[in-house]
Amino acid sequence: MKLVIALAAATLSLAACSQKAQNESAEAANAVAADTSATTANAVNDVQAASDAALDNAANSMDRAGNAAANTADAATDATGNALSDTGNAMRR
Repeated sequence: MKLVIALAAATLSLAACSQKAQNESAEAANAVAADTSATTANAVNDVQAASDAALDNAANSMDRAGNAAANTADAATDATGNALSDTGNAMRR
């Protein structure tokens, strides 16, 4: 009888310990899942920020290129106008 009681007590202790171990394992798994979720969210935010910065830089480069082309066209127009004026003046002399 003492053996049966001892075995029953050991079984209950083992069952309680197993439940505690299961709870701790579940808590650890939840913590890992939360960390993974947070890391993924941070990675997504980092990629979005990098994409935004790259697109901003590309837009700025295109703006500078457009401005440079406009300035070159203006200079060419001015030079052509000056040459035509000089030619007209030379023909009048």
